[in-house]
Amino acid sequence: MRDQVIGKIREAGVVGAGGAGFPTHVKVAAAADTVIVNGAECEPLLRVDQQLMEFAAARIVAGLAAVMEATGAAEGVIALKGKHKGAIAALEAAAGKNMRLVILGDFYPAGDEHVLVHEAVGRLVPQGAIPLSVGCVVSNVETLLNAAAAQDGGAVTHSYVTVTGEVAQPVTLRLPIGTTVAAALALAGVERLEGLSVLDGGPMMGRLVADLGQPITKTTKGLVVLPAGHQIIRRRTMPVEALLKQAHAACIQCRYCTDLCPRYLLGHSLEPHKIMRGVKHIRGQEALLKMALACSECGVCEQYACPLGLSPRTINAALKQALAQQGLKAGAAPAGQCCSRTQAYRKIPVKRLITRTGLGGYDRPAPLDSRPLAVKRVELLLKQHIGAPSQPVVASGQRVRQGDLVARIPDGALGANLHASIAGVATVAADRIVITAPEGSGGR
Repeated sequence: MRDQVIGKIREAGVVGAGGAGFPTHVKVAAAADTVIVNGAECEPLLRVDQQLMEFAAARIVAGLAAVMEATGAAEGVIALKGKHKGAIAALEAAAGKNMRLVILGDFYPAGDEHVLVHEAVGRLVPQGAIPLSVGCVVSNVETLLNAAAAQDGGAVTHSYVTVTGEVAQPVTLRLPIGTTVAAALALAGVERLEGLSVLDGGPMMGRLVADLGQPITKTTKGLVVLPAGHQIIRRRTMPVEALLKQAHAACIQCRYCTDLCPRYLLGHSLEPHKIMRGVKHIRGQEALLKMALACSECGVCEQYACPLGLSPRTINAALKQALAQQGLKAGAAPAGQCCSRTQAYRKIPVKRLITRTGLGGYDRPAPLDSRPLAVKRVELLLKQHIGAPSQPVVASGQRVRQGDLVARIPDGALGANLHASIAGVATVAADRIVITAPEGSGGR
């Protein structure tokens, strides 16, 4: 039974829908005593998980049961925020044997895996380790929905995406994977983008969309439209060199970035204020700068903590990239790692975060609209997950149906299968498979 569950998840191409896209069949093949459902959805403005938990509670519970079967876990913990009353009621009614709900406060970043494990089951994940090191597997809400569908022979063909921000009516859509950002925005009623920018993901950790022709992937959860002059966009568009100059000239070593850093508060060897000091005097500071490898890039330091509007997170990200190119990894957990006594009092209230980041006018509902959408063309990236790119199993000119396997995991590699998200004619390119629907079909 366990092997069947894992095999179906593998064939369906399920990956972590709320993060970097780690192949789920690999994650759930590990033994764990607890499966935690990450229903925190702590990124401001995004509305996917809270609505799926309310309107698809039974399917999510079915996915949780499948993952518990695969991992051998004795307990399933569904962690979500107390403000989502409808989701709580639906999940309490649907929860099965050995499952329980944990109600979280409305703080950021409650969905960080290390923070979530500590809040949900009281275990401290060591620095540089994953939840499995303390017997836990953490799974995103939509990932479990896909895992449940896989048990019925379904494949991952769509992604739920909240389109919000500077739009007339925020909405959450069920989009075929490979739909371009431009097409997704049009389907959400966004007609003009002059003077606007788009983030792929939430406002705290999302990436600036440089090309509106880029396709959404299995991990896309939000498209946030903001004025080009918004403070969040200005930070995203500043060169790292300019941010470093700001750090050199303006950092006053107040240590607010460190005192509010979620990973520092969990006992990690990460002190952003020291890194900001270290980049002023690079020579001899290698050990200090290596602390950046422990950064989760949650953005608390630059979007909330710094009184001068500096960007420790972006500098950390640049350092991480440079250090990774040297083959360096985050160090082991510090001896005696323990949670700070102030951790419970330094959680960032989401409402205050929204105000501080200038998002107050955009904090609106984004109702779920899961009706089939007429998408006539998709671009399926062969690499939209951690691991090796998928290998095409179709040829250019071949007709495919929605759900057909179009690319598979390379032999002996970490990866995920890829399926047609619409029906049409395939064209195989170097890094993607384009599917074009016949005229009048709408891709369905």
